[in-house]
Amino acid sequence: MTGAIQGSLFDVGQEFGLGSLTASIRRTTLADGAWLDLAPGWLRGADDLFDRLVRNVPWRAERRRMYDNVVDVPRLLCHYGEDQPLPDPALADARRALDEYYSPQIGEPLCTVGLCLYRDGRDSVAWHGDTSGRQVRETVVAIVSLGNPRQLMLRHKRGSGETLRFPVGHGDLLVMGGSCQRTWEHAVPKTSRATGPRMSVQFRPSGVR
Repeated sequence: MTGAIQGSLFDVGQEFGLGSLTASIRRTTLADGAWLDLAPGWLRGADDLFDRLVRNVPWRAERRRMYDNVVDVPRLLCHYGEDQPLPDPALADARRALDEYYSPQIGEPLCTVGLCLYRDGRDSVAWHGDTSGRQVRETVVAIVSLGNPRQLMLRHKRGSGETLRFPVGHGDLLVMGGSCQRTWEHAVPKTSRATGPRMSVQFRPSGVR
């Protein structure tokens, strides 16, 4: 299904564990009420977790209509609703920690888990905000990246200002909050550089997709 990941030297031999969010989070304030939190290497044992999820998650390929054509979605997907058991206890631990930290800020729990598997540099996701579910003015989308780093990019929807780039992988945590899903867009672009697989694990409130 995928190529091999290039293990992180900092993750070799690490058992699963989570860093302190209070101690590790670095927040960047963005325009129009958006913000972004970053905690590099927050999830330890990330490479072993990646291998387990590749084997145990029921990945599916999707096709979607784009203009007049139906095209393959360039990544594999799986989604777990709030009442569904998760495929690995590490995801439940991560969701619990993120919910305890962020739910007081947004007034509701982080309760769903979505997974995307980018098999190589040809897999991608286009510019978008997570607004295909219920409409919200402010929310949190927390992303744990496993496997090889890929560029996660952000830009303002007005097209003003610079495009922000974050090479995330190997257990890095990136959280988009405030108005970010409404006023900003994010993407993982294709790359012609040789790169192994990356997995994105997204924690969201109910109804936000």
